[in-house]
Amino acid sequence: MPPTGRPCWAWCWSCWCCSCRPDWSVRAPGWLPACGGADVALLVTERLRKYFGETRAVDDVSLTIQPRELVSLVGANGAGKTTLVNLITGLLTPDRGRILFQGVDVTHLPAPQRIRAGIARSFQLVNLFDQLTALDNVRLALFARDGKIRTAVALAERDTAVRDEAMAILEQFGLVPKWDLPAASLAQGERKLLDVAVAYALRPQLVLLDEPTSGVGTREKGRIMDTVASVCRDGGLTAIVVEHDMDIVFTYSDRILVMHQGQILADGPPEQIRADERVATTLLGHA
Repeated sequence: MPPTGRPCWAWCWSCWCCSCRPDWSVRAPGWLPACGGADVALLVTERLRKYFGETRAVDDVSLTIQPRELVSLVGANGAGKTTLVNLITGLLTPDRGRILFQGVDVTHLPAPQRIRAGIARSFQLVNLFDQLTALDNVRLALFARDGKIRTAVALAERDTAVRDEAMAILEQFGLVPKWDLPAASLAQGERKLLDVAVAYALRPQLVLLDEPTSGVGTREKGRIMDTVASVCRDGGLTAIVVEHDMDIVFTYSDRILVMHQGQILADGPPEQIRADERVATTLLGHA
């Protein structure tokens, strides 16, 4: 969760509005320069490390994420998944190692700048403005994305293009019937989808989803992941999904990263991970 306890895009607003606002704020999402041509991976971590005292939360993790992949990040509680996500999104600073996004070193780029660069996330505990409608949550994210923060209130009713785009996003996530309801009144599965929709509204190249199906029933899990997978693939979006439900993981993933004690234990397509005895022992609990 961002330090403010507000949605990540709202935190980005605060940084955009503050007196020390950097020059990235006038640039469109995806402003990082292309380096190395079309073969450059979207995300690379090189020997990434984060310790908390004696706890090796992330221990020399090197990984590569290619464009348009849907990658599941799995592991037991305490394996280091959330810490790795926080390092990638800029909520934590690594003790050592590098993070490259579109070929550019973003290791020390603050979290709001990473959002502007094209890295967005949702959280395990949904971060929404509960008193606002579903439409307004998405619409305000669009204002944040486009740098209209200081005039957002004045423009909110007049900017029909933003409203139309917000409604189109709600349609993609199956939330149009609930567009005028406060976020607090939505069912948990709908809140999860709205949280992802808000992240999607920031127009990222990479979205990290922290347990998007937690707290909902089995049938609802499938509906959420059907929607997320469809939106990501139709939009050419790359996703890293932290997930504990292995049925969901094996069904929807292009590739699976298994973490154990702060390290990558296994990395491969679902059929390879399913057959890996180390994964069966450490993650699935049987040999």
